[in-house]
Amino acid sequence: MGLEGLEPIFGEPKVEWAGKGSAPSSRFVLYVHGADPSHLRIVVTDFHSNTWEAVRSVLQLEDMRDDIGIGGSWSEFMDYVMASIKSQDAKLILEGGLNTVLNAKLVAQKSKGMPVISISLTGLVGSAASAAIANLSLELYKAFNSIHDSYREGEQERSSQLTKALAAEKERNENIQSQLEQYSKRQKLQRISSSGKADVSSLLNNGLENSPEKQAPSDTASTKVVNRVVPAYRRARVRGVLLQSTEDVEDK
Repeated sequence: MGLEGLEPIFGEPKVEWAGKGSAPSSRFVLYVHGADPSHLRIVVTDFHSNTWEAVRSVLQLEDMRDDIGIGGSWSEFMDYVMASIKSQDAKLILEGGLNTVLNAKLVAQKSKGMPVISISLTGLVGSAASAAIANLSLELYKAFNSIHDSYREGEQERSSQLTKALAAEKERNENIQSQLEQYSKRQKLQRISSSGKADVSSLLNNGLENSPEKQAPSDTASTKVVNRVVPAYRRARVRGVLLQSTEDVEDK
């Protein structure tokens, strides 16, 4: 049971003034972290004249756990404490006289109806306040750099994935274009081949129709009709009756 691996948190609590006069107009920054494996440290400051802190040991946190009445494991209890402090309902309640802050406490709960976490804060002045502010500023800067680096790495990873996706899409489009061009060439070759076969077939048909073998019978037939010799006996008949004189008949 301890605070090893506890992630530090930063926040801006709501300020409530419980004293006389006007409340401080400054905004406050909250920093919670494990000072060591056995102590939880809370620092609240406006970076001017108001800085407070609270340090709670593991035993003190156990006592607070019993007072609040939160069951479950130690890790579950610490998760609840950190979630309550990170919630939007976390409050910094200030008490004091005229324009003077005398006391401060941090009040938080995870959500309405849930157990309330209340931690009293001790004011810091002089070098102690300066050291607390310096440490908070440095840790805030580290947290910012960590978030920035994480965001940059995430952007680089997304950019790399996008570049790969675009390259894959480009390659896919090029493959599709190549397939379309090959298909178009095949279609063109098929059309040319079909046209060539049709031309050859037409030429063959025309050649057969115009060949001497096919034309010879008709020419021969016409030649025979023109040059046919009529027999003599048919020629006589065709010419009609022979004219003979009466003397020739009588001689016969």
